[in-house]
Amino acid sequence: MMPLAAIQFDADFFLKLLKFGIVGFAGLIVDFSVTYLCKEKLKIHKYVASSMGFTVATGTNYLMNRLWTFNQHDPASMIQFSKYFVICLVGLALSNALIYLLNDRLKWNFYLAKACAIVIVSLWNFFANYLYTFS
Repeated sequence: MMPLAAIQFDADFFLKLLKFGIVGFAGLIVDFSVTYLCKEKLKIHKYVASSMGFTVATGTNYLMNRLWTFNQHDPASMIQFSKYFVICLVGLALSNALIYLLNDRLKWNFYLAKACAIVIVSLWNFFANYLYTFS
C-alpha cells in the first residue's frame, strides 16, 4: 500500500482523478436508477434498495476504473477486485451511516441524503483505491 505522502500531484494523478469522477458519475446514475427501481417500484426497504444500487454500481465502476481510469490489465483481477470490494464495503457502511444520520435523524430528503453520502464516499473510494487497489 502506497503511503498518502507518496502521492505525486502531477498531470497523471489529475487525469486519473478526472476519469474516476466520470466513472463515478456513471456509477451515480446506475446507483440511483437501481435504488429508485427497488425502493419506489418494487417497494424494497430503503437501506436494502440503497445497498443494492451501491452493489451494482460497485461492479460496473470496478470494471470501468480498472480498464479505463487506472489502465490495469493484470490477469490477477480477482485479488484486485477483492481489494476493491473491501474498500467499497467500507464505503457502503459509511454511506448507510450518512444516510441514516441525514435522512432518519436530520429529516433530509432520502435522495438528497444519498447524494451527499455518494460525494463523501467517492472521495474515500478514490484515495483508498489509488493508494491500495491500483497502486
